[in-house]
Amino acid sequence: MTEVKLDLDRKLNSRFEAPAEDARVRRTAAALEANGITVHRAPNKAEAKRIVLDLIPAGSQVHHGASQSLEDSGIAEEIERSGRYDPVRPRVFSMDRATQADEIRRLTASPDVMLGSVNAITETGSLVTASASGSQLGPYVSGAGKVILVVGTQKIVPGLQEALRRIDDYVFPLEDARALAAYGVHSGVSKLLIINREWTPERITVVLCDEALGF
Repeated sequence: MTEVKLDLDRKLNSRFEAPAEDARVRRTAAALEANGITVHRAPNKAEAKRIVLDLIPAGSQVHHGASQSLEDSGIAEEIERSGRYDPVRPRVFSMDRATQADEIRRLTASPDVMLGSVNAITETGSLVTASASGSQLGPYVSGAGKVILVVGTQKIVPGLQEALRRIDDYVFPLEDARALAAYGVHSGVSKLLIINREWTPERITVVLCDEALGF
């Protein structure tokens, strides 16, 4: 019984780990564009990084949450250490959460540019992401002036049902382990965001990377 379960787990992980074939990526990109979301496509994480950085004007106030995709691509490090941008995250970490909580909340809620990723993209053009705290969700929805999401094509799924299954069965166990190692606390699927359409032209940009990024 255990061997059968392990075999099923491997098949499940393989389905959620493998980059999507070209036809699916093209179909998904077209659906996102039809839903008001700008799409760029990168063959690898180095090109994804170049595209993202080219989209951000020098001096912009830029915020990002904890994102394995941004870490894997080197984007987070570039934002925080290059000197070309005004990064919010290091400033927040230097502030006192007990006495400056309101200032932190306002600072992180409405940056000029919000960077991040999502946990799944449906072939019908919806962006789906889960969060334990929800801190990145407000800027995604409407708080940030611009939102740039870097997403490996392994996150493309047929529809919302499979997107939720990907989060519960694949993403959460990995994120929970990461949070426990990094912060000493468990994660959780506390808040869930589904973006079906963006009404403001060019506000949300998705950079689809053909190389697997994050989880």
